[in-house]
Amino acid sequence: MKDLNISARFIKGVGPSRLSTLSHLGIETIYDLLYCFPARHEDRSSIKKIAEIRPGNFETIKVKALTFGDRMSKKGMNIFQLAVGDSTGVVHATWFNQPYMKDKFKIGQELILYGRVEKYNYLQINNPEYEILTGTKEDFVHIARIVPVYPLTESLNQRWFRNIMKFTVDNYVDEIREILPFEMRKRNNLMILKEAVRNIHFPVSDLVLKKARERIIFDEFFILQTGIALKRASIKIDLSGYSHKLEGDLIGKFKNDIPFQLTKSQSKVIREIEEDMKSQKPMNRLLQGDVGSGKTIVALYALILTVQNGYQGALMVPTEILAEQHYRNIKVLIKHLGINVMLLSGDLKEEERRRRRQMIETGEADIIIGTHALIQEGVNFKKLGLAVIDEQHKFGVIQRAILKSKSQSPDMLIMTATPIPRTLALTVYGDMDVSTIDELPPGRGGVKTFFFEEKNRDRAYNIAEEEIKTGRQVYIVYPIIDESEKLDLRAAIKMHKDLSQRFTDLKIGLLHGRMKSKEKETVMHDFKDRKIDMLVSTIVIEVGVDISNASVMIIEHAERFGLSQLHQLRGRIGRGKHMSYCILVSEPKSDDAKHRISAMLNTHDGFKIAEIDLEIRGPGEFFGTKQHGLPELKIANIIRDRDLLELAKKEAFELVQKDRFLRSPENKLIRESLLNKFSKEDLALASVG
Repeated sequence: MKDLNISARFIKGVGPSRLSTLSHLGIETIYDLLYCFPARHEDRSSIKKIAEIRPGNFETIKVKALTFGDRMSKKGMNIFQLAVGDSTGVVHATWFNQPYMKDKFKIGQELILYGRVEKYNYLQINNPEYEILTGTKEDFVHIARIVPVYPLTESLNQRWFRNIMKFTVDNYVDEIREILPFEMRKRNNLMILKEAVRNIHFPVSDLVLKKARERIIFDEFFILQTGIALKRASIKIDLSGYSHKLEGDLIGKFKNDIPFQLTKSQSKVIREIEEDMKSQKPMNRLLQGDVGSGKTIVALYALILTVQNGYQGALMVPTEILAEQHYRNIKVLIKHLGINVMLLSGDLKEEERRRRRQMIETGEADIIIGTHALIQEGVNFKKLGLAVIDEQHKFGVIQRAILKSKSQSPDMLIMTATPIPRTLALTVYGDMDVSTIDELPPGRGGVKTFFFEEKNRDRAYNIAEEEIKTGRQVYIVYPIIDESEKLDLRAAIKMHKDLSQRFTDLKIGLLHGRMKSKEKETVMHDFKDRKIDMLVSTIVIEVGVDISNASVMIIEHAERFGLSQLHQLRGRIGRGKHMSYCILVSEPKSDDAKHRISAMLNTHDGFKIAEIDLEIRGPGEFFGTKQHGLPELKIANIIRDRDLLELAKKEAFELVQKDRFLRSPENKLIRESLLNKFSKEDLALASVG
């Protein structure tokens, strides 16, 4: 039996030097090669006579080499031409700047060529794929078949890599072990695994390719869902959490003190959280809602409930600005409750940091708000009952686990303003319960979104000036801090200077990620206190910043931002009673950039925005599987392959129900695959979202 885990350098044609190039594709071993799947396939199986081919089409022809030669163009480019023919005509095959091609051919050789046909004074195919027929089975790797096209780096070419893959598949694919039990394969009409791998690379027909893809996709989903099922099972049997009493003076006073009416959606989510927190099982809940939907007040309710029951609560956020904002807002909302709220930021002086850590350790601090500073060594809670993580996509699974590990089994509430359809949420966060706030608080003024080309930028400035005259404030966001020789983009620091010279009667502030925390804090205070009319900023204000008087958001070079980022930035305005204006200044060139701009103009619904973003970026990038501790999906697509996902999910959860620890001999290889795909840490951290 051949070992698939040996280095790929032992494959004929690879060697040590090529291996370093392959490593950029994540290929180290023969197994990695076998599982480096094609990005697409081209059907080159239909061989035509020259008389049948048409200019503009990609065609495959079987011909004889008639004559060849090369010449230099006026610009010094080598042009090699090979005249080929069959009984019906002649075609010229042409290669540019490849003088070595003249050593490849001999007059009278039989060839198969594939490429796009052009018509000049004669028929021509530029840079065609070719095979010199020798009468062996190796003749048909690159043409006269359904041909794989791989996702390669610039330093690798398809022809070389395809030869490597053909050798690897022919010599090693039979060593792949079947992981699924026979009955499961039969139930779902799935191809044998080694045949699926063989045919996803070099399929014998479109139908066989379809079946091969179905098997590989099923396996990817099945391993993902089995991991999630195991996590969920471990949570269900964990009864080591804290059971909270729901009634009490603190929570009663807080309900009476809330200065606005909760939406029905917020009230529903609070009831779901209460059910979790009164249970002995630790809460592990994802709270999703659009920007401005009121997730923070729901989280604060849970934090007060945990304090009322004698525990501490922690709120971890991604930026110092957001931590400071939450701290100030929460202090105001609970000022009559006698709860000690503390801010733990990264830029505290050592003596003050020690003092605050001491207060956390002794239990003097009830609710602690902070960034990554909360998970640093030396931060020890006396009795952490609830950990809330805001904007979860900014934190990795390990960071969330560290916060959770600060206590025995605290409740976990994870919030996101990047909402996704519930069925998909249950796929990616399958080990968590999902709550959704699907309505915005009443009394908001609304936001109108405009798109201006760069030549019309002054129209955006005119709207900003008019709003400032009425007492409103303005954000202008840039994608970079400093000017760059490589990027022809406006930058925050330079534009702050230019705008200050243009609008001499306005107070213009500057905010970016390289400023010290204290400086950022001062700028945000001044903006909130209306000492700044126009705030020039980078993406640092993307998350959570809440200034209700700001009514204009100008986003420069909007094509440089992702769709979710654009929607988050737009969410910084429209928080007061007055109408607000989001202005996208851009020259979008790519189709994706145009799609993002169009989505922003056509909808303000965060759920629709998320679905479009998912469609544009694909599930892997959208969900950031590494952030969630989930295995990468190579070819499976959560949207496109939803039917296979449902099949795999059903099989996975039934399997775990029957064999909780996968100890049955027939499940041994599934267990091994899980340990290969999920890290041991991820499986050990079973209850972390």
